[in-house]
Amino acid sequence: MELRVLQYFLVVAREENITKAASLLHITQPTLSRQLMSLEEELGVKLFRRGKHSIVLTEDGMLLRRRAQEIVDLAEKTAKELMHGEEAVSGEISIGCGETQNMKPLAEIMASFQQKYPDVSFHIYTAIADDVKERLENGTLDMGLLLEPVEISRYHYVRMPLKEKWQVLMRRDSRLAKREKIRPEDLVGVPLIMARRQSVRNQLENWFGYDREKLRIVSTCNISHYNQSVMVESGIGVALVMDFSCNQETLCMRPFDPKIESGCVLVWKKNLALSPVLKRFIEYTKEYLAEMYL
Repeated sequence: MELRVLQYFLVVAREENITKAASLLHITQPTLSRQLMSLEEELGVKLFRRGKHSIVLTEDGMLLRRRAQEIVDLAEKTAKELMHGEEAVSGEISIGCGETQNMKPLAEIMASFQQKYPDVSFHIYTAIADDVKERLENGTLDMGLLLEPVEISRYHYVRMPLKEKWQVLMRRDSRLAKREKIRPEDLVGVPLIMARRQSVRNQLENWFGYDREKLRIVSTCNISHYNQSVMVESGIGVALVMDFSCNQETLCMRPFDPKIESGCVLVWKKNLALSPVLKRFIEYTKEYLAEMYL
């Protein structure tokens, strides 16, 4: 597979129209069609279902779109790193992050680093830890800001300074809002909105002290405090969340009793040849945290 053809494929997949894609790519429609047919022949699969006025991806096409985007992103990232040379502190750093209060100290570090090295730019990818780790493995992310519990044996890391406190997010008119803290027995029979990530669910289920089957889980979410807030406001249930700033007029949060706190780590792969800019940023992060938070 040629990188150029994968780039053609991604434009067609996005536009769902050969004519428009050809115009954007500044090539003729027959040339683009031949390139796509050759790609299908090379892979031995159908990538598109062709209609009268549009084309859509098949299941094989959707898989290739994901992998092709990773390949193209990695190729562009590598080219930029090589162009900046060995000594220059310039370039791009890609960081995957969950929704965490530790984004604040990380943003402080990024801002301070950019003041010293203005030719550095950051790209933030928001996702759950499993997705971030996958992108760390394939090289499309440099670092990941991961909430514990998480397996980090394959990574170097620095521990972030803030502890994430688990809370129950509820409507202000909920009977639970009258309590100062929420114990496991208070949630028996209550419709729950929980994290989808298995390691986090295991941690929460251990807090309850009994089997998951006894919990009334009505919804799971992978990420998004906003979506969880909307679901709680709509009366779907109460959400088990990390502490964050919610709409104080309609919602409130109450801490777990006994409390659960989760740590957060900023990781990067072991045995990885670091670009000059990433190596400097890691050093700077360690120095900054040691000075400001220890």
